[in-house]
Amino acid sequence: MPTEKEKMLSGETYIPWDEELTADRDRAEVLQNELNEAKTREAQKKAAQRLFGHFGKNSHLRPNFRCDYGYNIFIGDDVDINYDCTFLDVGKVTIGDRTLFGPGVHIYSVNHPLDPEERRKAPVEYGKNVSIGHDVWIGGRVTICPGVSIGNGVTVGAGSLVTKDVPDNVLVVGSPAKIVKSFNKKE
Repeated sequence: MPTEKEKMLSGETYIPWDEELTADRDRAEVLQNELNEAKTREAQKKAAQRLFGHFGKNSHLRPNFRCDYGYNIFIGDDVDINYDCTFLDVGKVTIGDRTLFGPGVHIYSVNHPLDPEERRKAPVEYGKNVSIGHDVWIGGRVTICPGVSIGNGVTVGAGSLVTKDVPDNVLVVGSPAKIVKSFNKKE
């Protein structure tokens, strides 16, 4: 029978409060505190490499960063994550190279049953992966919902709510985010 962690990692419904997952979240909190309180970039980099599944070269992160586990977050090279970002990583969160995050960006890869009867039965949740391509700029206070994939070369306007997949090379804005401009070059 699979453990709750194995269920979480495979995207199945799981109970988050078992001993192993609680210990993993406690570990992540300690590492986040190290990361957020680091006095040098080198100390920050070492904490990030221990927290994340991958932390690319020349990537930077400003305080106060928060996540659930850390090990489900994969950050490419030359990524800049601004102040007060939260990446809830029950599902995998993958961020491509040269991606920029404004302050206060929230990424949610966790979901709960919509039916209140299901929520009353047990404290369950499930992950839905979030993927962000290369050369993306996510403006300040953007929220990215579970299961969303954002293509390469995308700009997401500040304050947007991204609820659906976004194709390559577009500008999206609003709540919910909608395409307002394409950056595709004519052949």
